[in-house]
Amino acid sequence: MRFQLLGPLALADGPDTVVLQPSKPANLLAALLLNANSTVSAGYLQRAVWGEEQPATAKAALQTCVLRLRRLFAKHGVTGTAIEAVPGGYRIVAGPPTLDLLAYRDQVRRATAMDHDPEAELYTLRDALSLWQGALLANVRSAVLHRDEVPRLAEERLRVVERVCDLLLGLGRCGEALVDLWTATRVYPGHERFHEQLIEALYRSGRQSQALAEYRRVKDFLREELGVDPSPSLRRLELSILRGEDLGPVGQAALAAPAPGQAAPVVSASAEAVGSGSASGEVVGSGSASGAVVSRVVRGETVPQPDAEPPGSEPAPAPGPDLASAPDAVPAPDPAPGPGPATIPTLVTAPALTSAPAPVAAPAPAPVTVPPGAATGAPSAAGACAPPADAGIGPVPGVPHFTGRAAEAEAMAARLTAPPPTGPADHRALAVVVSGAPGIGKSALAQHVARQVGDAFPAGRLLVRMTRADGEPRTAGEVSAALADALGATGEGRALLILDDVVDADQVRPLLTPGGPPGTGPGLAVVVTSRMGLGGLIATHGGWVQRLTAFTEAESYGLLLAALGAERVEAEPDAAHRLTAVCGHFPAALRILTARLLTRPGLRLADAVDWLGDDPLARLTLTDSPGHSVTGLFDRALDRLDPRLSQAFTHLAQGPPELLADGGPEHEGPVPEAVREQLADAGLLEDGPPGPYRIHGLLRAHVRRTARIRDRRTEKV
Repeated sequence: MRFQLLGPLALADGPDTVVLQPSKPANLLAALLLNANSTVSAGYLQRAVWGEEQPATAKAALQTCVLRLRRLFAKHGVTGTAIEAVPGGYRIVAGPPTLDLLAYRDQVRRATAMDHDPEAELYTLRDALSLWQGALLANVRSAVLHRDEVPRLAEERLRVVERVCDLLLGLGRCGEALVDLWTATRVYPGHERFHEQLIEALYRSGRQSQALAEYRRVKDFLREELGVDPSPSLRRLELSILRGEDLGPVGQAALAAPAPGQAAPVVSASAEAVGSGSASGEVVGSGSASGAVVSRVVRGETVPQPDAEPPGSEPAPAPGPDLASAPDAVPAPDPAPGPGPATIPTLVTAPALTSAPAPVAAPAPAPVTVPPGAATGAPSAAGACAPPADAGIGPVPGVPHFTGRAAEAEAMAARLTAPPPTGPADHRALAVVVSGAPGIGKSALAQHVARQVGDAFPAGRLLVRMTRADGEPRTAGEVSAALADALGATGEGRALLILDDVVDADQVRPLLTPGGPPGTGPGLAVVVTSRMGLGGLIATHGGWVQRLTAFTEAESYGLLLAALGAERVEAEPDAAHRLTAVCGHFPAALRILTARLLTRPGLRLADAVDWLGDDPLARLTLTDSPGHSVTGLFDRALDRLDPRLSQAFTHLAQGPPELLADGGPEHEGPVPEAVREQLADAGLLEDGPPGPYRIHGLLRAHVRRTARIRDRRTEKV
């Protein structure tokens, strides 16, 4: 019996392979196998199984998971591999014959010793790559493992692919190298070494024009998406091609380079597609000994693009939730928890996997209701909640490095912890509405305050996403039904709900009626985040409104300090202040900026000012997660508008500021006050001065840029 980690977590016995269903014991097994033959602390295992927020029963539930795995091993005749209890944690014993990860690393080590024989080294490395069986841990639903372990493993594979291509070029087998490199450069567009190898292979194959075209393509990508120039080695290669120089034989330094895996792998900024805590594990299955390194695309199979979201695997972010005001507080996608620990991981018999199969789609677990106190992956303050997988309901995540909003947070906390109202409507939910522009940090503030006041809500705190990933709003009926299941698993006392990204008042009114959603008790508190002002909701149901605006200069500077560290920011305080000004003190823009600067620790802030100022909209995006961009955020907000309102806003943004005034320019005529009020209610107009309203500089620039692009496309047609 053999464990497979380099793909979906599975057991293989000869030609038969069984893939484990997503579950808490499967999370535990993956965490142990990733650290085989080493002691893994109980604390880390608990985080790997349940996430950063663990139920009170996590320690006992961990022991139960271990017991179930041992029974599973006995049932399927697993020998030579055992889970041992050691002081402080657990250890699983395995070797290359029983674990593909160890076999892979053993193959790479053996290839390192063959640097005197490139053919033998190439064969051994390709044999090692054939062990990769598709998307890494596709059936393991652990945010911690996908954040901490999957990127490291993906980087190990990338280093081996680079080495294989170096060997092919050194042996003069450029045609074979091209098969691998065409795919690698498209899957990892920010990996400059792959592009350099591809350009060299094209030129050595006599395809000079294609080599230069490829250089121009990667140069444009690096400048437009990352704001950097090609590396010196790429520029030297282009110059040699332009001069028609003979590159000569591949240097012995390349052929004699130590095989990847010898040094500790590091996730480099150049490997943009391997992002942490995302679906970066969905690397392309590597070529077999007789085929290409990346053969799935060659065979025409669909390859998942690395695009991720942390923690956990992430598709493009839902249009609803705001980008948080902290650098790494990106709203996670709707969780899809597997069966609770009370369920033994079901083994699904499947035929043996050949090299580089398509990713195995884990079956969606059925909705389950967990008894109070049960250990699940979604703990609350007093126990655990296990909402349906597609309900968009989960525990309130933390907001690392939260900064600013001190007065707002204090006021919200005081409102939420006040005694429940009494009188005829004593069961009506206490509501706080947090409204403001898209990307202003509404979700971050709500989540931060909810974590602060957790002691006041012993029945738990839940984040309810009111918009699906495709942008469609959830109905009040389906949310109410899902809440009944989720809240049925909590303890007694008050509960706190965050209804995140509410589209309009009608979507949330049924949830705030006397009695509240099924399963809620007296004193339910609700925080509603919405881009809309929701004045009608306040008029009919009462409550309190917290309207957010852009950061102050001090808050913006504080965010840079928290994200980048005092040493880097205080070394260039003037440049730091200029950076915040270029971002317009807009929380989402600042968060994206700090994320980009963290991936480029050697970039001086003064240089970053010029780099960002050249084209802030194009550079305020995360290339490995295109959905996290200022332009995408604004586009999704404008898409929600009624077409007539969208047209009116485009007219306002392209025109002079006087258009926002009551009279407007004589030759333009005024924009009706009702239209301006609706746009302000949607968070797209800010309060003046000057005048009653103004448009944020980034949003105005985005609308004008979009119009220019549209006009250019029209001209080409």
